[in-house]
Amino acid sequence: MKQSKYSNFIQKTFSVVAILFGIVTMIAGTRALSGISPGYEVYLPLLIYNSTMGLIYVTTGVLIWNNSLKARPAAGTILALNFTVLGFIGYLHTTVGSVAVESVGAMTFRTTVWLVIFLGLTWINHRSKAD
Repeated sequence: MKQSKYSNFIQKTFSVVAILFGIVTMIAGTRALSGISPGYEVYLPLLIYNSTMGLIYVTTGVLIWNNSLKARPAAGTILALNFTVLGFIGYLHTTVGSVAVESVGAMTFRTTVWLVIFLGLTWINHRSKAD
C-alpha cells in the first residue's frame, strides 16, 4: 500500500530517532565500558545489554527508513525486551538496591521511546491499509 506524505514523514522521523538513539546509546555504553563513569554505580549486565541494543536500534532504524516489513516486528521485539529488562532492574533496585535509580530512569526512557516508535509504526501500518 502507498503511504501518504504525512505518514512517510512520520516514518522517516521514527527512523532518524531510532538511529540517533542507537548511536547515542552505543557511545554512552562504550564510554562507560572504557571506564568513564556516568556519575553513578553502573550495573554491568545492564550496561552490556544497552550497548548491544544500541546496534540493534540503529539496525531497526534502517529497517524503518526502508519501509521494511520487518521494521514493526523488530520495534515490537525491542519494546518487549526493554520492558522485560525494565521490570527486572526495577525489581533489583527495590529489593537488592544493586541498580541505581538513574539506570531505572534511563531504562524507563528507552522503553517509552520504543513504545512510541512501535505504536507509531502500528498506526502508519493501519493507516496505509485503510487507504
